[in-house]
Amino acid sequence: MASRTIRSMVPFLIHVLGWTLLGSTLLVIQPILYKDVTVPTEYWIKQLLFFGLMIGMFYLNANYLVPRLLFGDKVRVALYVGMVIAAAGFAMLASRQFDQWLNLPELIHRAFHPEDWQARPRRPSAPFDSYAILMTLLIIGISTSVTSVQKWQRDAQVRLALEQQKTSTELSFLKAQINPHFFFNTLNNIYALTLIDVETAREALHKLSRMMRYVLYETQAPTTLLSKELSFVQDYIELMQLRLTDKVTVTFQKPEPVRDVAVAPMILLPFVENAFKHGVSALHPSQIFVGVRQHNGHLSLEVRNTILPDKSQSLETGNGIGLTNTRRRLDLLYPERYNLLVSENTSSNEYRVQLELTIS
Repeated sequence: MASRTIRSMVPFLIHVLGWTLLGSTLLVIQPILYKDVTVPTEYWIKQLLFFGLMIGMFYLNANYLVPRLLFGDKVRVALYVGMVIAAAGFAMLASRQFDQWLNLPELIHRAFHPEDWQARPRRPSAPFDSYAILMTLLIIGISTSVTSVQKWQRDAQVRLALEQQKTSTELSFLKAQINPHFFFNTLNNIYALTLIDVETAREALHKLSRMMRYVLYETQAPTTLLSKELSFVQDYIELMQLRLTDKVTVTFQKPEPVRDVAVAPMILLPFVENAFKHGVSALHPSQIFVGVRQHNGHLSLEVRNTILPDKSQSLETGNGIGLTNTRRRLDLLYPERYNLLVSENTSSNEYRVQLELTIS
């Protein structure tokens, strides 16, 4: 709670520090340039009034003009430029009015020329106050820059939050895709196994419970260990094999030993799931190959399955996670750090997916 309070006070303290420095420039440094001259009190009053006007200009620009006009269409931008010019003109007129109220031109002349001030008539203030205009443009420029940077930071945070939310949503969608259909079929297969081979059925139940535990708990975190992800894929493959005939040959290769690194959970499964969905037939011989390699901070996945004459082999079909959604997850989780190559019909009549992730 205390740290949160301190963080919330940081912007306020920065503003206080900034105005203190600027106030020092206006109220202290400038009179020092004329250290041999006794500056009249009215000069300090004018500087304080002008200082307050600049503060008002800063926050008017930051809280109203920039948010409502500068980031709008061309008409609003043109209106913003006109408002800035008007603000500079107003500051110049206000500065001249302060001079007249305080009789400052005459007092300043007395201070610099005490010997002949009576012989000279009162000097009117200059018709063009370049100092007031330059100070106004400087303050508005600083205000615009600060507000623009803050808006950019807020927009970046919003985009990041939206991307994280989309990633979480897509991961939930992925879990929803695998959970009902896969677990239901696997339980049916295990039930049939209990009538034939109780020991194999027990082992299958153990693998299924490990997968459910992984889906329910490990996928809640942004990353998991590669060894756990590969164990999940291996359990999936072995459970899928329960319903396969001898016509299907399945090969799974993984690094030995596995060098544990952090990976996004269930990032490999869509490609493996797709191979079993489209590369399995009870009538035709088919093969499924799943290979995972680690090398120099990279993780490579290759998945191949036989193209069958009676099934579409595209990741875009079926009820699983499509290639578009999978690429989207990769874009969010591994921006500029992955390469995905899909070959829909190789010379060996296979559908092949090659994925390489930079994980170091």
